[in-house]
Amino acid sequence: MDTIGFVGSGNMAEAMINGVLKANVYRPGKVFVSDIRPERLGYLREHYGVRTAENNAELASNADILVLSVKPQNMTDALQSIKGAVKEEALVVSIAAGIRTADIAGELGDVAIVRVMPNMPAWVDEGASVLFANEKAKTRVEIARLIFLSVGEAIVIEDEGLLDAITAVSGTGPAYFFLLMEEMIRTGIELGLPEDVARDLVLQTGKGAALLAEKAAAEGDSPAQLVKKVATPGGTTEAAFKVFTDGKFSPLVAAAIKRACERSRELSTGSG
Repeated sequence: MDTIGFVGSGNMAEAMINGVLKANVYRPGKVFVSDIRPERLGYLREHYGVRTAENNAELASNADILVLSVKPQNMTDALQSIKGAVKEEALVVSIAAGIRTADIAGELGDVAIVRVMPNMPAWVDEGASVLFANEKAKTRVEIARLIFLSVGEAIVIEDEGLLDAITAVSGTGPAYFFLLMEEMIRTGIELGLPEDVARDLVLQTGKGAALLAEKAAAEGDSPAQLVKKVATPGGTTEAAFKVFTDGKFSPLVAAAIKRACERSRELSTGSG
């Protein structure tokens, strides 16, 4: 597809722009961006060399792939602003949590739509993106997948209903790890570690644990099996795990993820 346009230029849109340019999927002159913040557009022009549009309709009329990268709460306004301006053969890609392809088609008409749930590690080319294509986009979903492969892994699913659970697990998931890291750093400091030492140890531990879990999975081992290898009976890990268990860590994590899934469903029905 010749040109790509981003309606909205938040963090995820910028991560995608950075990715497609680095991977040479698009040249800067073929990337268009619109946003209500002039200073944001100025930054993107200067930093990436992309082209900016004065309004969403102008952008839509120039984009072969049109990425809807606005917050779910702003999607209705965004769709109304491009109604009638979208190219007939455009591929519309939405990265807004909870917004169904049917909702988008209800505003834009019978267009090809791919709904995607990416996540923030796309910033370091380690994103996890899941794509669902409506009937009109089935034969073109690989075009959209190529964009997200430029920032990490990307898989296609056939059941749109799974995207709420995916949002809760991988879309929101990085923040769960960040929260744990922050608490580990804070507690390390309380125990007397210098802040930079606590930070560096936690970040390297998180990185190492993720890589080890990935290697173990390739060899057929699960995270639960890794836990057993680390938690020596009577040792420090077992002592920490007893505190986690007594504090109902597992049910708390499950409840949090399920609540995120429920919130995604609420967004899809316009609740709250």
